[in-house]
Amino acid sequence: MSVRLPTSVPFAGPEALEFIAGRAIVGVETWDGERYRRSMTLPGGHGIVTLRVADDHVAAEFRLADPDDLDTAVQRVRRLLDLDADPETVDAALSAEPVMARLVAARPGRRAPGSIDPYETSMRAVIGQQISVAGARTVAASLVRSVGEPLDLDDPDLTHVFPTPAAVVDAPDDAFPMPTSRRDTLRRLARAVTDGEIVLDARADPETTRAALLALKGIGPWTADYIAMRGLAHPDIFLTSDLGVRHGLDQLAAATGARPDPSDWSPWRSYAVHHIWAHLGALQETTTS
Repeated sequence: MSVRLPTSVPFAGPEALEFIAGRAIVGVETWDGERYRRSMTLPGGHGIVTLRVADDHVAAEFRLADPDDLDTAVQRVRRLLDLDADPETVDAALSAEPVMARLVAARPGRRAPGSIDPYETSMRAVIGQQISVAGARTVAASLVRSVGEPLDLDDPDLTHVFPTPAAVVDAPDDAFPMPTSRRDTLRRLARAVTDGEIVLDARADPETTRAALLALKGIGPWTADYIAMRGLAHPDIFLTSDLGVRHGLDQLAAATGARPDPSDWSPWRSYAVHHIWAHLGALQETTTS
């Protein structure tokens, strides 16, 4: 089933898709530089979506075990790419602060990519604690191979869906190629989701969920905020302790002679984070090219 998913302009679609694709887990996601593909677990069974971006829409192709899952799958993709954002409002608010105005002018319509599944995002956030994006991808792919359910739909590249909370709780120790403390955190979080102590879905209240996450041993402010920002699509999260954000702020201060105050970017600080990450990435590409 092919679906055209409209969005407001300006739309920095390629950047949003590249951000997501840069974190792709082998077996669950693929990226060929133009098409992003991934498996999904939906109410009626498994699914596969293929995405391409255009100036004012996303072209999506769905293969679903149950056609009745189409509406659910579409809404998840819209959250993943932040297609329901109001870019003119966000850009205007951020541009009121001079330093961020430079970044917005360079790439208007930047989105704050969300999540296909907030629970999956929470697992990936814990896996990614204090390691590189590439390292987190490798660890997550190993976990998927060990305890992820094989994909019910035939595909040459996609092989699994992301592991369920129950599968993570019951997985043997050797399924977790990570320090013992992080393995235990994953299990605690998966058990809390399974038991209903933590609700991770699109309807969850971000502040309530953040507090519940912080109450779990092994989850600190960065992890809880990342889950709120991406998993729950909170528009006003600033990752104060994120190393990339801190380096990006340092670079902006050096370039402009003024250190911006992130509180000036409220209530759209999640978008500011993505601008800063992209700015830092562009600087790194320039210095290594």
